[in-house]
Amino acid sequence: MFQRWRRQWQARQEAAALRRRAIADDLWKRTRVRYPFLQRRDPADEAELRRLTSLFLDRKEFSAVGGLVLTDAMAVAIAAQAVLPVLRLGLAAYDGFVGIVVHPDQVVARREVADEDGIVHEYDEVLAGESMEGGPVMLSWQDVRAAGGTDGMAYNVVIHEFAHVLDGTNGEADGMPLLPAGLPATQWRRTLGETLQRLRQAEARGTRSVIDTYGAQGEEECFAVASEAFFVSPAALRREDPALYALLGRYYGQDPAEEMPAATPWRSGPRRRGA
Repeated sequence: MFQRWRRQWQARQEAAALRRRAIADDLWKRTRVRYPFLQRRDPADEAELRRLTSLFLDRKEFSAVGGLVLTDAMAVAIAAQAVLPVLRLGLAAYDGFVGIVVHPDQVVARREVADEDGIVHEYDEVLAGESMEGGPVMLSWQDVRAAGGTDGMAYNVVIHEFAHVLDGTNGEADGMPLLPAGLPATQWRRTLGETLQRLRQAEARGTRSVIDTYGAQGEEECFAVASEAFFVSPAALRREDPALYALLGRYYGQDPAEEMPAATPWRSGPRRRGA
């Protein structure tokens, strides 16, 4: 009896949220045109993506800083890209934070690191985005607008940062999120490790990859940039690294190379990175 009541209560709450955060047809159409990697062949997937986008908008708190004026179109663009990775996983994966802070452009953050002798060194890091445990998630709007492919590599700061959020669901951001049943951690580590080594070799040689060689920094960044390629340029990733593509497909429960109505072309533009 209690479970039935709870399901009914949740359904009423969700219906109210969908009414509060209904996305106008014209705005949704423009968002899909502007970010074609959001498009799906199956109308049911399209409808689910739109539903999750509305629920995300209702559950999260957006704020703009640095003189940026946040519009409905900007919020919908961010929300739709954020929920794409959890189309099958569900929004509960994002329950650990609420705030999303949007800057007009990249942000310079002051960092400190201690060397082996305990001496602390300070340096500046330029960020396109950053996700912190418990939130908020920080995004550069200029980089959100650049979503797609740039310089021959898949690029999407929203998917990158929300992959970090998913990474943390297993306790820490170490490149291995909470895996579904049937996907062994040993297989995940092996496949991601092989990709990481390939990225480090590509970085050393100066060769190009659909996966940004920023991922050569470590497992956590490798997972984030691989997720960008998986959703933005899936056909190219499947050709270049079929084992990684299959692994991510099992984790995300998606096959975007088949589910997208057409291949998304790479676009040129500036590249910036974040944590």
